Amino acid sequence: MKPRWIILAVAAGLVSGASISALAATAQITMDKLEISPAEVSAKVGDTVEWVNNDAFAHTATARNGDWDVMLPPKKSGTLVLKKAGTFEYYCRFHPNMKATLTVAP
Repeated sequence: MKPRWIILAVAAGLVSGASISALAATAQITMDKLEISPAEVSAKVGDTVEWVNNDAFAHTATARNGDWDVMLPPKKSGTLVLKKAGTFEYYCRFHPNMKATLTVAP
């Protein structure tokens, strides 16, 4: 049985409007054989995107609007913490046919 003070503290927190923040998530995107997979990803502000380059040559994850440009050396990964909401088209500067979309919710 839990001590009464713990139950009262939890109840007081709920009544006062205290909230418990959710942990940020990580979305993993793979670059392999000159393809980005998945080509469409949804995330939230505060989440992290991790691009994993499985190819033997470099790639980038470059936002068309210029907001970010993540360099991905061969057989390495790169990350980005999402700071603003919106829909972002991105591509690889070295292989412009590699395209994808990242949708970021507030």
